[in-house]
Amino acid sequence: MRWLIVLLLATLAQTAAADGTLRVCYNYGCLQEAEVRYTERQLALVGAFLLAAGDAADERDRLSLVIGWLLAWAGEQTAIAVDRGGNVADDGIDGRMDCIDHSTTTTRLLRLLESRRWLRFHEVLDPVQRTRYLFAVHFSAQIGERPEAATPDGETGVPGHYVVDSWFRDNGRPAVVMPLPEWLAGGGEEEGSLAGMASLAGWAPAPGP
Repeated sequence: MRWLIVLLLATLAQTAAADGTLRVCYNYGCLQEAEVRYTERQLALVGAFLLAAGDAADERDRLSLVIGWLLAWAGEQTAIAVDRGGNVADDGIDGRMDCIDHSTTTTRLLRLLESRRWLRFHEVLDPVQRTRYLFAVHFSAQIGERPEAATPDGETGVPGHYVVDSWFRDNGRPAVVMPLPEWLAGGGEEEGSLAGMASLAGWAPAPGP
C-alpha cells in the first residue's frame, strides 16, 4: 500500500509540473515551437489575480493583462521576446509571431488557465477567423461567457463571445480583448479599459524564482 501512495504522489507531482509547461509558436504559421515552463510562483500570482475578478467584464480585463504577463515570461525563455505588434516592425527577425502563432499560443495559455479552474466566468473556445477585403485573413483566440455568468446583450441575455488577440501588441503588452462582432468588423487596436487595469497591476510583475 505504501508504494501505491508514493506512486500516486509522484504522478500528481508530475501532473502539476506538466500543467505549467506548454509550447509557444513563432516564426509565422507555427513554423517553430519552443517549450516554456511557468514557475509555481508565477502561476500562483496569475491565479490569485484572476480569482479576484468580480464579474465577467472584470475577468476579461484581468485576462488581457495575464496573457501579456505569460507571453513576457515566455519571452524570457524563448526567442519571442522580440515579437512586435503586427507583422511589420519585426519582419524577418527570429522570434516574430504572426496571427497564427498568436492565436495558437494564446489558446494554449487560456486552456492552461482553464485547466486550473481560474476562469470562473468564461470558457475557452476554438480560435476564430475573420476575412476582410477578400484577402486579409486574421485569426484570434476566443472565449465565451458561461451562461450562468453572462452579461446581458441588450434584451437578449445571450452569452457573449470575445476575442483575446495578442497579435496587435508587442510582446508582454496586454492582449486586446473585445466582443467578437466588433473584432469581426475590423476592430482590434483600441486600448479600451486597459489603462486603469495597467496602472493597478503593472505590465508584467517580476517572475521571481
